[in-house]
Amino acid sequence: MTLPKLRIRGFELPTCIVQGGMGVRVSNPTLARAVFQNGGLGVLSSAGLKGALSRKNNKPYTTYDAVREEIETAQAGGFLAGLNVMYKLGKDYEETVRAAVDAKVSALFLGAGLPKKIENLGDTAVVWIVSSARALKILLRWWRPRLPDAVVVEGPEAGGHLGFTLEEVGNPNFSLENILPDILKLAKENGNFPVIAAGGIWSKEDIIKFLNRGVSGVQMATRFLATIESGATDDFKRALVSSTKDVIKVVMGSPCGYPFRILTTSPMFNASRKPKCDLGFVLDKDGNDNYTVCRAHPNNPENSKFFCICNGLMSGVGLAPAEPALYTVGSNAYRVQSIVSVSDLMNELSCGV
Repeated sequence: MTLPKLRIRGFELPTCIVQGGMGVRVSNPTLARAVFQNGGLGVLSSAGLKGALSRKNNKPYTTYDAVREEIETAQAGGFLAGLNVMYKLGKDYEETVRAAVDAKVSALFLGAGLPKKIENLGDTAVVWIVSSARALKILLRWWRPRLPDAVVVEGPEAGGHLGFTLEEVGNPNFSLENILPDILKLAKENGNFPVIAAGGIWSKEDIIKFLNRGVSGVQMATRFLATIESGATDDFKRALVSSTKDVIKVVMGSPCGYPFRILTTSPMFNASRKPKCDLGFVLDKDGNDNYTVCRAHPNNPENSKFFCICNGLMSGVGLAPAEPALYTVGSNAYRVQSIVSVSDLMNELSCGV
């Protein structure tokens, strides 16, 4: 079976494969460009981008400048790329979206919460990331009359932060297969926008299985993490290749408040003392409606329940070499046997074996 094309608003991809956004420059312009060259859509991540580029280039960036530079680098020469934006990172959310629109990003992937309607997006494609039909119903109500140009349905087998409770992650009632039908029904009732399945999808056989269930495309991240072009360090990639099923766990402790899936062999996770906030990337509002509160900050009375993941993620892409690294992965990470090129991976997924 030849994989179908995927159309999102004003552009069409040769294949229906989207590379999921992976934070703190694991999905960088090099990866995004390689994915697009091979028929898919590469998605950058805005998480921690200001700090990452400031460290990489040894000069200060604003959020706006960092986001715009990242997108323009990825899209130079007529390439297309998406940008994943975490609504939970509210302090930088509006500035990030404005920079992305000004940089003419191909598509905004909005997740990690229920993003409020954004005005003046022009022709920018908007893709919501949801984990339930209930969330999609709320967004459809909030954003009317604008409909999404596509929706990513992310199941509990995905990597990084998850839109489920710890109890839901292991409950088959919340599997991707079980949450998908109600979302497909809502899509059909509201203009029939494309639905993209994500979370635990590994092979061409998996892709075909979900296409047969009615989706228009799939989003995959861990497969692209394990490529030559991804921004992960060699240590991260070696840990990925040597991982076993028992070291892939869903844990709590992120200041975002969401469960997240990691390798428990991560140096940061095994550190005797978990680091506390010193960057302030993940902030909530205080009583005066200002973004000053980090759950992992030493001044937070409940900080024993949280630890700073920001430096650990920076270390995972080589931007905080003195810090222990934190490795986030999807549930199928143990199946990675080697690090391959994006070209070889896309050929495997498109042509199959």
